[in-house]
Amino acid sequence: MNARTEPAPAGSDAIARPPLVRELLLVAGLFLVYKFGRQLATGHTGEAFHNAHRVWDFERAVHLPGEGAVQSLLLHGDGLAHLANTYYAAVHFPATAAFLIWLYLRRPAHYVWARRVLAAVTAAALALHLLFPLAPPRMLAATGLVDTARLYGPSVYGDPATDSLSNQFAAMPSLHFGWALMVAVGLIVATRSRWRRLWLAHPLLTLLVIVGTANHYWLDAVVAAALLALALAVIPVPHRTATTAGRVHGTLVPAQRDEQALVGAGR
Repeated sequence: MNARTEPAPAGSDAIARPPLVRELLLVAGLFLVYKFGRQLATGHTGEAFHNAHRVWDFERAVHLPGEGAVQSLLLHGDGLAHLANTYYAAVHFPATAAFLIWLYLRRPAHYVWARRVLAAVTAAALALHLLFPLAPPRMLAATGLVDTARLYGPSVYGDPATDSLSNQFAAMPSLHFGWALMVAVGLIVATRSRWRRLWLAHPLLTLLVIVGTANHYWLDAVVAAALLALALAVIPVPHRTATTAGRVHGTLVPAQRDEQALVGAGR
């Protein structure tokens, strides 16, 4: 018989998939730590507004485009503003969860890598939220921006004075953008489709939404991207194997061709 079944390579997806219950507990634990940590950053209103003026003035000093240019596009119609608010409220967590679930089921080795990167970025973001409380542009009168969520809905935030579920003075960095960028990077790395770079549309759209709704400054996204770049530099991408990479356009990957050549030579 010429056909033969090769054993799965070490470190393949089947071997790399971590226990489901452990992962659920780990991810849930990270989320609870994140929510608890955000609560620790509350109560710094004066400092948050002082930092907001500093960020706004710095952006103008370096001639970054005004956030108002993006918001003016949304204010052309109630429907567009409402759609942007809905995207901000409804896409952030579900998209990231769907990304992790898909990696866990289809690319377990990449799942472990992505989970570690997201955890590192979130931990670094939480530290910055504690060290540098920042009021979002929708709260800063100097920006001339409006709170689109309050005007057109839906809104995920209550009155800052009474909102006990979230820290509204944790604008920098933007985890909305940081997580969205990681979703795009992870899918580009873990897949082989020629269209995979189109996933970058997700962080780009997220950037326009967070700025246009006046929930974040440009610098919030810049700092999030920098934290992600640092995490990606420290946490290595898993090596592709015959299982993780699969076939590319119906052809064998180099490792598979070499293995078959050696098998044929040994006959």
